[in-house]
Amino acid sequence: MSEFFQHSFNVLGHGLIGYIVPFLFVLTIVVFFHELGHFLIARWAGVKVLTFSLGFGPELAGFNDRHGTRWRISAVPLGGYVKFFGDDSEASTPDLEKLGNMSAEEQAGSFHHKKVGPRAAIVAAGPIANFLLAILIFAGMSLYFGKPSSIPRVDLIQPDSVAASAGFKVGDVVTAIDGTAIESFADMQRIVSTNAGSKLTFLVKRDGAAVTLSATPALKEVKDIFGNSHKIGVLGIQYNAQPSDPKTTPVGYVESLKIGVEQVWFIIDGTFKFVGSLFVGAGSTGDLGGPLRIAQLSGQAASLGFQFLLQLCAALSVSIGLLNLFPVPLLDGGHLLFYSVEAVRGRPLSPRAQEMGARIGLGLVLMLMVFVTYNDILHLAAS
Repeated sequence: MSEFFQHSFNVLGHGLIGYIVPFLFVLTIVVFFHELGHFLIARWAGVKVLTFSLGFGPELAGFNDRHGTRWRISAVPLGGYVKFFGDDSEASTPDLEKLGNMSAEEQAGSFHHKKVGPRAAIVAAGPIANFLLAILIFAGMSLYFGKPSSIPRVDLIQPDSVAASAGFKVGDVVTAIDGTAIESFADMQRIVSTNAGSKLTFLVKRDGAAVTLSATPALKEVKDIFGNSHKIGVLGIQYNAQPSDPKTTPVGYVESLKIGVEQVWFIIDGTFKFVGSLFVGAGSTGDLGGPLRIAQLSGQAASLGFQFLLQLCAALSVSIGLLNLFPVPLLDGGHLLFYSVEAVRGRPLSPRAQEMGARIGLGLVLMLMVFVTYNDILHLAAS
């Protein structure tokens, strides 16, 4: 056991040194845009913003803008927050005594004195900003590099694989899966990898004729170029690029935005499928990762090139935005849940109920952080 922990610490010590800069780069961009979403809509709604912080804890550096907002960089770079006038904490819990003693002029700039609609818009703006950031990154990369093009052609079929049993033949070109048009082998991989155990209908072009096949991707553990293990759906087919095959296809502004939206939706859809698989016992909680895993992935992406680091930044932005929309108190989704109840009841939940919700949310978030950190240590120790 002592050797296991010694190996874990060695991996952490040597690995994180090389990962810390790309990790901070990715996390800072994602957090900044999330908080910027809250900030901009709050300003638009007439709410006074006291603090815009990247990170938590003691301030390392900062300045005040002409509106009185303190922009700061804090010591613990695992997130950030925007603190509004009337807030009692970074989690936007109200200071009831202060709220009750506000003048009419102060109430006009208080977040908690705004109607439920503006408050909900301010809260939702953070995750929405994350989705928009990801769309712009994916769209910008498509516009600059072009759309990766790989013919969805079957060049190799593994013996005793799902594809062999389903009747695929070498030379088949997949044109659609469950009615969704397939333009590249990567399109097919994205759909197959997230649908392990689900029956899919493939439309293939074979010798000039259209053929329909059905196959259920098998869940298998595969390793990427860094040795990281992933459990994904596979058919057992392979594409071998030929010199005459196109590598990329140029796209315009409209098409690039479409690609950005499609990429973001693919991540969202895959996340929901993964969460659903956990509830039915088909997924593995070992695939859940936290800050240490993100740091490792950041370093690995950076080693491949800046565009891969940007891709990770976009994917993480979607994940952070989606996570914050979960209906857990303390997260944006928890606040939106409370506001939904308030809109239906015509009045907010009692301070006691909100306090209990916040405590439950804090407990859930802390348990999740402990669990994913434990997963990260096991993952890094095994790598």
